[in-house]
Amino acid sequence: MPTYVYEALNDAGTPEKGTIVAATNEDAIARIRSKGYFPTSVREQKVKKRSGGGKSGSKSGEKKKISEITITIGGVSQKHLTAFTRQLSTLQDAGLPILRSLQILEQQQKPGLLKSSLKGVYDDVSGGATLSDAMARYPKAFDTLYTKMIAAGEVGGVLDLILQRLAEFMEKAAKLKKKIIGAMIYPAVVVGVAGLIVTGIMVFIVPKFEKIFEDFDTDLPAVTTMLMNTSRWMGGSLPGQMIPGLIWILFGPPLVVITIKFLRKTKTGKVAVDRVALLLPVAGKLISKSSIARFTRTLGTLINAGVPILDAITITSETSANQIYRNALNSVYESVRQGDSFAEPLRKSRVCDGIVVNMIDVGEETGDLDKMLLKIADNYDEEVDVMVESLVSLIEPIMVVALGGIVGFIVIALFLPLVKLITTLT
Repeated sequence: MPTYVYEALNDAGTPEKGTIVAATNEDAIARIRSKGYFPTSVREQKVKKRSGGGKSGSKSGEKKKISEITITIGGVSQKHLTAFTRQLSTLQDAGLPILRSLQILEQQQKPGLLKSSLKGVYDDVSGGATLSDAMARYPKAFDTLYTKMIAAGEVGGVLDLILQRLAEFMEKAAKLKKKIIGAMIYPAVVVGVAGLIVTGIMVFIVPKFEKIFEDFDTDLPAVTTMLMNTSRWMGGSLPGQMIPGLIWILFGPPLVVITIKFLRKTKTGKVAVDRVALLLPVAGKLISKSSIARFTRTLGTLINAGVPILDAITITSETSANQIYRNALNSVYESVRQGDSFAEPLRKSRVCDGIVVNMIDVGEETGDLDKMLLKIADNYDEEVDVMVESLVSLIEPIMVVALGGIVGFIVIALFLPLVKLITTLT
C-alpha cells in the first residue's frame, strides 16, 4: 500500500507532521482523524522509478495538470455551501487564522466550483483583500446576501457568530424549500402515471371499441359519443383538426412554463405572473406565506448581523423571488430613506397580513425590529409546514376521487352500448 505524507492540527491547534500507510487518500484521512488530528494536507509519497522515470514522471505530471482542470456548470449547491459555512464558523470559533481555515476547507472539498472558488478566495485574502471582498469576486459561489453578512461580521469582529447565523438561515430556508418540493413529488408522480394510463386507453383502446360499435349499427349514448369524440381529438382524427390533442397534452405544460419564463423577462410580466400566482386558490396562500417567511428572515438576519437597514432592505429586495414583495420592499426602502416608518408602506401595499405589519410596527417602536422579524419568520414557517401537511392530506383523497371519476366515466361510456345491445336482443 502507498505511504502518505500528512500535515495536521492536534487538539491544541499545534501543527503535526508524519507519514501513514493507507490504501487510498480517503482512507489516509480517516486514519489521521482517528488519531484525533485535523488533516490540513495529505499527499502520496513519491517513489522514484529506476528506469523510464522521466517519461513516467512526465505522464504523471500531465495527468496531474489534467486532473486540476475544473469544469463547472451552474452554481454551488445550498447543501455544500451550508456545510462549508458551518465548518468555517467552527474553525473561526476555535481561533484559527482565516487563511489556515480557508486552506483546510479548500483541501477537503471535492473538485468543483466551490473548491476552485475557495482557492481563489485564499489567494485574494493572502494578497491583502478582505474575506468579503474576495468572496464577492465569485458570485456563483457566494451571493450578495452571503458577502454582505460576511462584511458585517468582519466590521463587528464577530465573524464566527455571523457565520453561525448564516448557516442557520440557509438551513431553515433549505428545509422549507425541501418540504414544499417533497410534498409535491407524490401528487405529481401519481397524476403523471395516471395521465399516461388514461392517455393510453384513449389513444389505443377506445378506437378499437369504436370499430366494434360501428358494426352494431345502433345509436350510441351521449356519454359514449363524448368519449369517442375525445378519443378522436387526442388521435387527431376529428374533421378539420390540424394538430392531434395528444400533442397539446404532451407539449402544453412545457409551453406554458416557457411562456411564463418569457413573460418574467420584463418587469410588467413579472408583476402580472406573480400577481396571478398569489391569486391562485390554495397555492396562492402558500406562496404568500413562504414569501413573507423568506423576506422577514432575510431582513431580520441582516439587521441582527449589523448590516445598515437601508443596505439590508436592498439585499432582501434583490433576493426576493416574488416581484410583488420586491416592489413592496422598494417602497419600504424609500420610506425609511426619507426618515418615515417601515411598517406604513407595507400596510399600503397590502401584501402582508395585518398581524405582520403590527408586529413590525411594534418592533420599530421598541428598537427590536430584527427580533420581531425573526419571530414573524418562525411563525410563518410553522404555518407553511401546517399548510403543506394539510395540502398533502387533502390532495390524496381528491386524486382518488378524480381518478375514480375518470375511470368510471370511461367504463360506463364503453359498456352502455353493450348493455343497450343486450337489452334489444333479449
